[in-house]
Amino acid sequence: MALGATFAALHHRNYRIWAGAGFVSVIGTWMQVLGVNWYVLAQTRSATSMGLAILLQALPTLLLSVWGGALADRLPAKPLLITAQALHATLAAGLAVVAATGAGGLPAIYVISLVTGAVSAIEGPVAGRWSSTLVDPRDLGNALALGSLTNSAGRILGMSVGAVVVAAIGPALLFAINAASFVAVVAALFAVRERELYRGEAATDAVVADGDSAVREGERHAADPAPADGGIRAGFRYLLRQPVVLVALALSFVLGSLGRNYQVTMAAMSDGPLRGGASGYGLLSTVFAVGTVLGALVAARRRDLGYGVLVGAGLLASVLQIVAGLAPGTLSFAAVILPIAAAAVIIDTTVGARAQLDTDYAMRGRVLAALAVTGSVSAAVGAPLLGWLSEHAGPRQTLVLAGAVTAVATAAAGVASTRVTRRRSRQSRSPSRATPAAAVATAVTAPASTRVCRGPACSE
Repeated sequence: MALGATFAALHHRNYRIWAGAGFVSVIGTWMQVLGVNWYVLAQTRSATSMGLAILLQALPTLLLSVWGGALADRLPAKPLLITAQALHATLAAGLAVVAATGAGGLPAIYVISLVTGAVSAIEGPVAGRWSSTLVDPRDLGNALALGSLTNSAGRILGMSVGAVVVAAIGPALLFAINAASFVAVVAALFAVRERELYRGEAATDAVVADGDSAVREGERHAADPAPADGGIRAGFRYLLRQPVVLVALALSFVLGSLGRNYQVTMAAMSDGPLRGGASGYGLLSTVFAVGTVLGALVAARRRDLGYGVLVGAGLLASVLQIVAGLAPGTLSFAAVILPIAAAAVIIDTTVGARAQLDTDYAMRGRVLAALAVTGSVSAAVGAPLLGWLSEHAGPRQTLVLAGAVTAVATAAAGVASTRVTRRRSRQSRSPSRATPAAAVATAVTAPASTRVCRGPACSE
């Protein structure tokens, strides 16, 4: 992929404004993530308690994301997004007050985390739909990739600056900075030119191939009437008939819950056997963010993101997780974390691309909703589980055990997907048994990430 094509979405004025504001907001968001995690850990000395805070932010996505999607389809996006930014700013200011004064203590932190998760669950689908109108359909896939890069770069700055601030001053200032960052998002919402939005066309395929033929195909899908049968339940029935996608979702859950909750395990390792403290945790978080940038670049430039890539990245991340559990010091641990983070982004991008390319367009929104719920459940289950294991078995033992489990699960998923793909291939060669949905695509021409994340920079 040429350099110009890599940044094609930035040719659109509206996207440049939104991406710039999103970058500012993501920096503040990751400062707040670091601040909450370290505040809870410092107050309780408990990785389980920190995992609970993460759980409280993840649960609303599981329960409310469907409602957010309904609002996104029925109400104007701009008033909803402005309201969401105001709520986020208020909640971040509340965290600053709690951290500075101690008023409310940990219960207040937990309540604010829960409400923040609820606002994000409603805001996410609205922001995703809004972001898709900022670029021409043929640049939508590139916008998704740039959203991942923006989020990763913002994470690097947010974590690195946040680590310095939390070590020198404390987490209250991090929360105040995050509250102020939402002003940039509101300003961007007013600066976007409504007449330049790509309304209607934005509903085309999220992964757009090079050439006019692929664009015409996306426009044809967009013109198809939406199915009127059963709504969400019809989507689940459809998913049950897609074994390859189910395997990918199941593997995404295992890798996400046991292999990707590094907010918990990095903090537990830094506070425990690595003896790195707050500065060590900030360093590891920054290295992880650098790895996500590298992974996003690799995923964006690859033209082939099939199930082989998913299994390979999963095995690599699992083996390296075992190695991380044996790392003797902070620097060696950081060296292993870097490729783990890159593999994590490749896994996200591949699962998201397959979920879009290997399913009928009429069902794609509901498939992506299932992907979002999978991510939410994996965080809700994995964070407290890894925290509990870190406390009772030890951080090193937790990483080794979880890495072994994910390695076995990835190998099993590879065998299962290969068998299903071969069976589908045989069926597709038999005219009497082939169906339009039988063939499973094996190549991606322009990969895009559908990772669910908070913050306007995520155009997914």
